[in-house]
Amino acid sequence: MTVHLIKLCVGLDTLSDLAAWQSRRLEALRRDKQRPELIHVTRHAPKRASEILDGGSLYWVIRGWVAARQKLLELRPLEKDGSPQCGLVLDPELIAVAPRPRRPFQGWRYFDPKEAPPDLATWSASDGMPEEMRRELTSLGLL
Repeated sequence: MTVHLIKLCVGLDTLSDLAAWQSRRLEALRRDKQRPELIHVTRHAPKRASEILDGGSLYWVIRGWVAARQKLLELRPLEKDGSPQCGLVLDPELIAVAPRPRRPFQGWRYFDPKEAPPDLATWSASDGMPEEMRRELTSLGLL
């Protein structure tokens, strides 16, 4: 059975900001002749790895709203300053989801597929509607 992870996206205000940051990160890795992959490093490795890697995604919460997801490709053991870490290797495709409010929490959490918002058919940073407006219309039940 598939299970997802959910995580706060700290320091960014919009899905467009996340997309731009990830794009810059991949470009910097290419420029430095390193393997261009997106890895989010966490302190603790998920114990339900087989369920996560069976089609699971990392859902990003941006400014109190579940905003996007990325498929999880691998859970890679890493070491930083002598302590074990876990690298969440992400598919570079950022998939926008229907905005859904989410209260703050620390670290990552398991996220039941039944609670996950549906993907949006299309999304681009220039689709015309500001994300704040989309969130407000969603909270009013108009989207």
